[in-house]
Amino acid sequence: MVHVLSSRTLLRPTDPERSRAFYGEKLGLPVYREFGTGSERGTVYFLGGGFLEVAGRSEEPPSPAVKLWLQVADVTAAYEELVAAGVEVRRPPVKEPWGLVEMWLADPDGTEIVVVEVPADHPLRYRP
Repeated sequence: MVHVLSSRTLLRPTDPERSRAFYGEKLGLPVYREFGTGSERGTVYFLGGGFLEVAGRSEEPPSPAVKLWLQVADVTAAYEELVAAGVEVRRPPVKEPWGLVEMWLADPDGTEIVVVEVPADHPLRYRP
Protein backbone atom coordinates (compact mmCIF):
# COMPACT_ATOMS: atom_id res chain seq x y z
CA MET A 1 0.00 0.00 0.00
CA VAL A 2 1.18 3.52 -0.75
CA HIS A 3 1.65 5.53 2.44
CA VAL A 4 0.74 9.11 1.45
CA LEU A 5 2.38 11.74 3.65
CA SER A 6 1.01 14.82 1.94
CA SER A 7 -0.82 15.77 -1.23
CA ARG A 8 -1.59 18.79 -3.33
CA THR A 9 -3.54 19.77 -6.40
CA LEU A 10 -1.39 21.31 -9.15
CA LEU A 11 -2.75 24.06 -11.39
CA ARG A 12 -0.90 25.34 -14.45
CA PRO A 13 -2.75 28.61 -15.19
CA THR A 14 -2.65 30.54 -18.44
CA ASP A 15 -1.78 33.71 -16.47
CA PRO A 16 0.04 32.86 -13.20
CA GLU A 17 -0.05 36.42 -11.80
CA ARG A 18 -3.81 36.68 -12.37
CA SER A 19 -4.36 33.29 -10.71
CA ARG A 20 -2.16 34.18 -7.73
CA ALA A 21 -4.17 37.40 -7.29
CA PHE A 22 -7.40 35.39 -7.39
CA TYR A 23 -6.40 32.63 -4.95
CA GLY A 24 -4.26 34.78 -2.64
CA GLU A 25 -6.04 38.13 -2.63
CA LYS A 26 -9.64 37.47 -3.67
CA LEU A 27 -10.13 34.07 -1.98
CA GLY A 28 -7.64 34.94 0.78
CA LEU A 29 -5.99 31.52 0.86
CA PRO A 30 -2.95 31.50 3.15
CA VAL A 31 0.42 30.84 1.51
CA TYR A 32 2.09 27.60 2.62
CA ARG A 33 5.29 28.16 0.64
CA GLU A 34 6.68 29.92 -2.41
CA PHE A 35 9.49 28.93 -4.74
CA GLY A 36 11.28 30.44 -7.71
CA THR A 37 11.26 34.08 -8.73
CA GLY A 38 9.47 36.42 -11.10
CA SER A 39 6.21 35.79 -12.87
CA GLU A 40 6.94 32.06 -13.21
CA ARG A 41 7.39 31.52 -9.46
CA GLY A 42 5.28 28.92 -7.72
CA THR A 43 2.93 29.49 -4.81
CA VAL A 44 1.46 26.73 -2.67
CA TYR A 45 -1.70 27.66 -0.77
CA PHE A 46 -2.94 25.91 2.35
CA LEU A 47 -6.39 24.32 1.87
CA GLY A 48 -7.16 22.98 5.31
CA GLY A 49 -6.32 19.29 4.86
CA GLY A 50 -4.58 19.78 1.51
CA PHE A 51 -2.66 22.18 -0.68
CA LEU A 52 -3.13 23.98 -3.98
CA GLU A 53 0.02 24.70 -5.97
CA VAL A 54 -0.22 27.42 -8.63
CA ALA A 55 2.97 27.19 -10.67
CA GLY A 56 4.22 27.18 -14.21
CA ARG A 57 2.20 28.27 -17.19
CA SER A 58 -0.07 26.53 -19.66
CA GLU A 59 -1.16 27.64 -23.11
CA GLU A 60 -4.53 25.97 -22.51
CA PRO A 61 -6.89 26.39 -19.54
CA PRO A 62 -7.24 23.34 -17.27
CA SER A 63 -9.69 20.65 -18.31
CA PRO A 64 -13.31 21.32 -17.33
CA ALA A 65 -13.12 17.93 -15.60
CA VAL A 66 -10.92 19.54 -12.90
CA LYS A 67 -12.90 21.01 -10.02
CA LEU A 68 -11.92 22.20 -6.54
CA TRP A 69 -14.02 21.35 -3.45
CA LEU A 70 -13.40 23.69 -0.51
CA GLN A 71 -15.18 23.09 2.78
CA VAL A 72 -15.83 26.10 4.99
CA ALA A 73 -17.50 26.49 8.38
CA ASP A 74 -20.03 29.09 7.17
CA VAL A 75 -20.76 29.31 3.44
CA THR A 76 -23.03 32.36 3.84
CA ALA A 77 -20.22 34.32 5.51
CA ALA A 78 -17.81 33.13 2.78
CA TYR A 79 -20.30 34.29 0.13
CA GLU A 80 -20.51 37.76 1.66
CA GLU A 81 -16.70 38.04 1.92
CA LEU A 82 -16.17 36.86 -1.67
CA VAL A 83 -18.78 39.22 -3.12
CA ALA A 84 -17.22 42.12 -1.15
CA ALA A 85 -13.82 41.14 -2.63
CA GLY A 86 -15.25 41.33 -6.14
CA VAL A 87 -15.39 37.59 -6.84
CA GLU A 88 -18.06 36.63 -9.36
CA VAL A 89 -20.18 33.95 -7.73
CA ARG A 90 -21.83 31.74 -10.34
CA ARG A 91 -24.38 30.38 -7.90
CA PRO A 92 -25.03 31.67 -4.36
CA PRO A 93 -25.30 29.22 -1.44
CA VAL A 94 -28.08 26.65 -1.84
CA LYS A 95 -28.95 23.69 0.39
CA GLU A 96 -28.76 20.69 -1.92
CA PRO A 97 -31.09 17.66 -1.76
CA TRP A 98 -28.13 15.66 -0.36
CA GLY A 99 -27.94 18.06 2.61
CA LEU A 100 -24.79 20.08 1.83
CA VAL A 101 -24.92 23.85 1.39
CA GLU A 102 -23.00 24.65 -1.83
CA MET A 103 -21.89 27.81 -3.60
CA TRP A 104 -20.21 27.78 -7.02
CA LEU A 105 -17.58 30.09 -8.49
CA ALA A 106 -14.67 29.80 -10.92
CA ASP A 107 -11.05 30.89 -11.04
CA PRO A 108 -9.78 33.17 -13.85
CA ASP A 109 -9.17 30.17 -16.16
CA GLY A 110 -12.68 28.82 -15.56
CA THR A 111 -11.76 26.05 -13.10
CA GLU A 112 -14.96 25.47 -11.15
CA ILE A 113 -14.79 25.79 -7.39
CA VAL A 114 -17.51 24.50 -5.11
CA VAL A 115 -17.49 26.04 -1.63
CA VAL A 116 -19.31 23.70 0.75
CA GLU A 117 -20.71 23.89 4.26
CA VAL A 118 -21.40 20.55 5.93
CA PRO A 119 -24.29 21.18 8.37
CA ALA A 120 -23.90 19.90 11.92
CA ASP A 121 -26.55 17.18 11.40
CA HIS A 122 -25.14 15.92 8.07
CA PRO A 123 -23.90 12.28 7.88
CA LEU A 124 -20.48 13.46 6.63
CA ARG A 125 -19.82 14.69 10.15
CA TYR A 126 -20.25 11.25 11.71
CA ARG A 127 -18.86 7.77 11.23
CA PRO A 128 -21.31 4.92 11.67
